[in-house]
Amino acid sequence: MASVSATPGNYTALHKRFVWQVPEALNLGVEILDRPAARTPDAPAIIDGFTGEIFSFGRLCEEASRLTGALMALGAAPGDRVAVIGPQGPRTLVAQAAILRAGLVSVPLSERYGRDALAHRMNDSGARFAFTSRPGQAALAAIGDQLPGLEWLVAMDESAPPYPGAACFKTLGYQVLLESHGRPAPAWENRADDPALMIYTSGTTGPAKGAVHGHRVLAGHMPGFLFAHGVADARALPMDARFYTPADWAWAGGLLNLLFLALSLGFPVIAYPTSRGFDPAGVAAMMADHHVTHAFLPPTALRLMRAQLADGALRQGRLCSVMSAGEALGRETYEWARQALGFAISEAYGQTECNLVIGSSSAFGVSRPGATGKPVPGHEVFVVREDGSLTEPGEAGEIAIASPDPVMFLGYWKAEEASRRKYLTGGPLGELLMTGDMAMRDMDGYIWFMGRDDDVITSSGHRIGPGEIEDCLCSHPAVSMAAAIGVSDRLRTQIVRAYVVLRSGFEPGESLADELRAHVRANLAAHEYPRELRFIDALPMTTTGKIIRRLLKNQD
Repeated sequence: MASVSATPGNYTALHKRFVWQVPEALNLGVEILDRPAARTPDAPAIIDGFTGEIFSFGRLCEEASRLTGALMALGAAPGDRVAVIGPQGPRTLVAQAAILRAGLVSVPLSERYGRDALAHRMNDSGARFAFTSRPGQAALAAIGDQLPGLEWLVAMDESAPPYPGAACFKTLGYQVLLESHGRPAPAWENRADDPALMIYTSGTTGPAKGAVHGHRVLAGHMPGFLFAHGVADARALPMDARFYTPADWAWAGGLLNLLFLALSLGFPVIAYPTSRGFDPAGVAAMMADHHVTHAFLPPTALRLMRAQLADGALRQGRLCSVMSAGEALGRETYEWARQALGFAISEAYGQTECNLVIGSSSAFGVSRPGATGKPVPGHEVFVVREDGSLTEPGEAGEIAIASPDPVMFLGYWKAEEASRRKYLTGGPLGELLMTGDMAMRDMDGYIWFMGRDDDVITSSGHRIGPGEIEDCLCSHPAVSMAAAIGVSDRLRTQIVRAYVVLRSGFEPGESLADELRAHVRANLAAHEYPRELRFIDALPMTTTGKIIRRLLKNQD
């Protein structure tokens, strides 16, 4: 799907020689199961991280084909939206593949959504069908009278009890559906630009919106995936590579930073649900036991590992490459990870609407502590002023991506005006997708992420990104997690307020607060230290592990 001739260590050549090759006819479901199953049907596709059970490409492909037929038998028509609420596991994957094969639109949703969040996404998407785990079945039953458009619920966990209530939809067990209607069916012949996925934004800045992606999104993500793992060609990956991420398979990071990419290349993925919370020790042991070689570990996961794991715990297995994205990794976490893992993390940046467009890769000589990286080969990324002109090195601006781009979304669902506002036209660099994220570009072309435009703090004339302060606070032995926001100040416009979650064994108090302020002041700059500091039991987080700073700003 992409072609380039370059050797590791030569980023410039990789970028200049890159050529997109996105086929006109493309079905994402076929790419992640049918094609690898045709090549190596007995090869492992999903490995259960708890039991070790192996699910081959051939087995899962055959099941997906039958489930495609079952969906059609229930009356599903191309373009219908189908929700998938499930943990990491083979049935969640098969449901996704079957939906895509049938020409339907998959709406991946997290088991962790509360009732209001789930009702909003179900009604906004207009999903007629839903595949659900036990928690999803219970949640949908509880709000059934609010879901007039939902017709069928398929219970993937058939041991779950029935849930009485006002639900107006019909319920079928997964296995019952396969046995009664599961005749093998061929995949729908999709175009690359046909809708495939509706992934909801994380809601850090307002109500979640459904970002619709075409089947081409797989091709669009491939350059960033390969770049992060240090190769220009998938054939250069180890033949015995195994992939894992703790990221929810309802999130773009879980699906498109790892799961779909690894499977499309024929590599197995370890399924290890973390619905009860991320357990650093358990995950580290599992990765060692199952010989995980390549991982996608969001910054939140890495910071929890740093806070809870003993030295050397991450060097017990065969892990040789890690991508991280979702929040700024930061200098402190970068340096810790390099020591803990023995290699540099490949940081990446993107949004639900346009993902994996900036990245780092030590194999190509693009790796700098604190910097997000450079434009991924195949993508043109800029830091621009409000008028769309390029900023000077060291000048803050907004991250923008040249349009069109295969990784770019088709638009927001039922929100044409919001989709239009996402783009800037008529500027000197042509049409640009505007991210709303602030960054700075240095003399060497590295992009330094600062935060969302409304998260950046303006104090005494300085523009301060919250990520650097948070990362510095987390480098103190007492701090487990931290968040920084700007609060109004008559003298300085804004001052920095920090919210801090302490590690076990440390007690909040003014003495510790003074110590943390001094720690930031000594390691960053005088204008960056938190003049206000509050201790808190937990930070408000999205299901994808991002801090919801707007909720902190609403506190007094």
